[in-house]
Amino acid sequence: MKILRGLYSPDSQPVALTIGNFDGVHLGHQALLNEVRAAAETRGLQTAVVIFEPHPREFFTPQQAPARLTSLREKLEFFSALGINRVHVCRFNAHFSRMSAVDFIHDLHEKLHARYVLIGDDFRFGSGRAGDFALMEKIGAKLGFAVHAVHSVKHDGVRISSTEIRAALLAGKMREAQRYLGRHYSISGRVVRGDGLGRKIGYSTANIQLKHNRPPLSGIFVVQVHAEGLGVLQGVASLGVRPTVKQDAKPVLEVHLFEFEQQIYGKHLRVEFLQKLRDEEKYPDVETLTRHIASDVEHAKKWFEQHD
Repeated sequence: MKILRGLYSPDSQPVALTIGNFDGVHLGHQALLNEVRAAAETRGLQTAVVIFEPHPREFFTPQQAPARLTSLREKLEFFSALGINRVHVCRFNAHFSRMSAVDFIHDLHEKLHARYVLIGDDFRFGSGRAGDFALMEKIGAKLGFAVHAVHSVKHDGVRISSTEIRAALLAGKMREAQRYLGRHYSISGRVVRGDGLGRKIGYSTANIQLKHNRPPLSGIFVVQVHAEGLGVLQGVASLGVRPTVKQDAKPVLEVHLFEFEQQIYGKHLRVEFLQKLRDEEKYPDVETLTRHIASDVEHAKKWFEQHD
């Protein structure tokens, strides 16, 4: 899969493309991507996806922007797994935000060589969000490319969306989030050095580097970890600000892996959240914290025994 910056392509091969933020790459997104891939195969085209980085809401209202479900790297990994040929990552800045909807459509045709465009039925684009499906279809007909809309995917009558998934994760409803995602929710990152507290109290942890400071969930979780060259490992994870030992700290993802003592600094891990055990709490001292960690480990091991 080729990753390109902006609305630019080094070749003139025509494409079937889709556009969006794709946060979470949930079942609704997957349906759209599968449809654009099927359209490309029918028409003898390559597949392309246009995404924005950062999310427009992060640019315009960073304090009110929703927590991200996936980092850019995670998103690209999902696109690759779904068979996408090219991804165009558009830097969303002041200049890009002023691009008119008409100019955006012309760039899709002239610079990316779009011959087929598939967008969500509620997708808006261009300066002031002036562009919509009707405008894309009208100009596409003049320029000679087809425009189609994909409708929302629902589960038990609920429209699958990134917003619904964030709400499920925030409430600790891991199974509900899994149904909307089509997989367990996960966070990926490299193992970095922490303050060593876990090792001192007998529960060494892998500290996963978070790409964003506002993860969509927090608490203590049963997890399974996919590690480079190590297969799938079981453990328990804490995702939060560690109020017992820190004040006004940024969120940290720490994973204690069962019966595991290897050196894994620098390795890239994918942590899948299977079940929430409890919320994060502040304890009077480290001894009390240690007792609760021991209890969390036992509960997580029992969960695996029951779900083997």
